[in-house]
Amino acid sequence: MSVSNTADIEYTLLLLSDGNLPTGAFVASSGLESYLAHGFGAASDRQSMMPFVRSSLSAYAASALTFVHNVHQLVLRHLASDVTLDEVLIELHTIDELYHTTLLNEPARRASKAQGVALLTLYTKGLSSPDAQRQATLVDKFKLLVRKGSTPGHLPTCWAILTAVIALPADRTAHLHLFLHVRGLLSAAIRLNALGPYAAQQLLAHDVRPLIEREMDLHRARLAEAAREKDTTARVLATNPACTWPLGEILAARHDLQHSRIFNS
Repeated sequence: MSVSNTADIEYTLLLLSDGNLPTGAFVASSGLESYLAHGFGAASDRQSMMPFVRSSLSAYAASALTFVHNVHQLVLRHLASDVTLDEVLIELHTIDELYHTTLLNEPARRASKAQGVALLTLYTKGLSSPDAQRQATLVDKFKLLVRKGSTPGHLPTCWAILTAVIALPADRTAHLHLFLHVRGLLSAAIRLNALGPYAAQQLLAHDVRPLIEREMDLHRARLAEAAREKDTTARVLATNPACTWPLGEILAARHDLQHSRIFNS
């Protein structure tokens, strides 16, 4: 499967935003379960969820989007025959390991890797097409490295690989990634009985969009500043990926200390 025009892009966005996709996202709360267990937020209060959503989205965008963009561009270069398969696999591993170092707690690393390999499986079993052998070979080779433990296979890396091999544009890739992150948070809030389904839909419809647009503007500005770097890893580092929400990291790290829990992060 690949996209070639606006109609194809829109349809691909619909496919990737399907909540029934087997990506493993439903088992991750991105720290929300621990956040609520430690007494933050108020049950069933729509606006009380916004501080977490805002902080989590901002922190995730600051740390992950540069990896999504640069992996996406790297894969496109390989598909255009500018980079060999061996070269692209080495660079993908380097960037994947670099993202691993930005994740400061084990629950987040565990959830990211589980969702990452699920996306690769989604491509091979659900989205690949017979005439896309170069794309399929790249995904299969990287997936093998993940299965062997040679590279972590984190969510941003695998999301970028998936969207690049089906030719979804980089900007739409990043935008959808942020939307799915927030939708996952709100889905977790519903399962934790911290938010009703209609309240969650209200947040998505009215409160979340300007937050995503703001993070996308910041993302584009960071990319523009890093564009002068020629090396992929240097471009990633030039955007200064960092933890911007220490409290969220601490609470997420304490996830496994809960006596009972629904999610794996």
